[in-house]
Amino acid sequence: MKKLALLSVSDKTGIVELGEKLLAFGYEILATGNTAKLLSENKIDCTKIENYTSFPEVFGGRVKTLQPQIFGGILMRRDNPSDIQEAENNNVYPIDIVCVNLYPFPKVVNRNDISVDEKIENIDIGGPSLIRASAKNYKFVSVLTNPEQYNEFIKEISNGKISEETNKKLAAAAFAHTAYYDNLIANYFEDTFIGERTAIRLNYKLSKELRYGENPHQKAFLYGDFENHFEILHGKEISYNNIVDLIAAVDLVYELPINSCAIIKHTNPCGAASASNIYDAYIKALSCDPVSAFGGIVAFNNEVDLKTAEKLNEIFLEIVTAPSFTAEAIELLQKKKNRRIVKVNDHKDLEKFVLKNIPGGILAQEKDNSVLSETNLNVVTNRRYTDEELEDLKFAWVICKHTKSNAIVFVKDKKAIGVGAGQMSRIDSTKIAASKAMEHGHNLEGAVAASDAFFPFPDGLLEIASHGIKAVIQPGGSVRDQEVIDAANEKNISMIFTGIRNFKH
Repeated sequence: MKKLALLSVSDKTGIVELGEKLLAFGYEILATGNTAKLLSENKIDCTKIENYTSFPEVFGGRVKTLQPQIFGGILMRRDNPSDIQEAENNNVYPIDIVCVNLYPFPKVVNRNDISVDEKIENIDIGGPSLIRASAKNYKFVSVLTNPEQYNEFIKEISNGKISEETNKKLAAAAFAHTAYYDNLIANYFEDTFIGERTAIRLNYKLSKELRYGENPHQKAFLYGDFENHFEILHGKEISYNNIVDLIAAVDLVYELPINSCAIIKHTNPCGAASASNIYDAYIKALSCDPVSAFGGIVAFNNEVDLKTAEKLNEIFLEIVTAPSFTAEAIELLQKKKNRRIVKVNDHKDLEKFVLKNIPGGILAQEKDNSVLSETNLNVVTNRRYTDEELEDLKFAWVICKHTKSNAIVFVKDKKAIGVGAGQMSRIDSTKIAASKAMEHGHNLEGAVAASDAFFPFPDGLLEIASHGIKAVIQPGGSVRDQEVIDAANEKNISMIFTGIRNFKH
């Protein structure tokens, strides 16, 4: 009985070499349009599907392989006498190898320069059907869905046959391949035609296993295309905690004005500043808490130059990240063997939701994409802010948004000078922020403060005022707001209510 292999690929990497090997092993090759054309151009004998089935490709190639002879050849059970008899009666031959990869919908789905109609034309129909049929009949059919599988497959088949164990692995990869593809399509259709999703579909391929998780006894894995967004230019393997802190640093620094620097430790800012250049921004950011900055993540939103690199080299830092580095800066920074240097290619996350596991399901919420506008700046005190104070208040609000609750942030001259994070009491966060500022020699007189949520009592506001703070920004919304406003007026403090709370758990 003749041996048949069907090849129909969008990504033609390695397909000519695979075709050559299959011919050498005695297989007859069936192929669709452009795959057949490429094979023929490389002098590899093949039969076009339309000649094999005596039915042409129709509707602009929309229907090529959806034929009984093709699917019968894939799905027939070789150990079932009834299937064998039906195959003989209907002139169906078994197809033992199916090599298919799909139209490039994943590559076009997020492109803004392609119309909806063009994206839909990149949805494969016959391909997933071929893959699923082949994977279902793994006892008799080998299904290849990725050029990276070809070499190992050729090695095994050259030894005489493909084992059922290999076919099981290929089938598992095949179903994972179509599931990933179908999830992208389902999400796209719901987003485009309905405007909301009816289900949470986690749709990320395993990228690699990480060294460990938050702690050495926890396994950790990286899924998706993280390394397309963040390019590791130098340093030892990036860890789970590194990635979490890296994202926190980049999310913060890209909300600040150009030529800003953010220093992160355990997802909280221990320094952030803006200046006329990134060198000065780093110096200012580092001054907030130079002790905590040791071993931290430093993020910039502009190119790192040699002068800044020289300063960065003075202390140990886990990661330095920026959108670009000068050649001289890279050369110098690479002298620290263990430090990671990460280039930000694209920090934007297209996913709309933040997810958390819970028993029996998942919690989902929209990302905190809140921004301040003039309509959010409601001055509730007798004293108004100065122009300089307003700039600092806006700056403090952004840093506070990226600080774990309860959060209090002190800022002066677009520089964080005290951060109180993650405390059970807001007044404790205030005391910590003030203590840190004084510990590192910062003068709080004339600084501003931001709170991620309202003050439930005047005591927090009074603690802030005791350190010489002249302006405060907070959401408002407490039943005791008026008491807090009265306390601010007594201390001649300007206070803004934004109506936007930024809890970060």
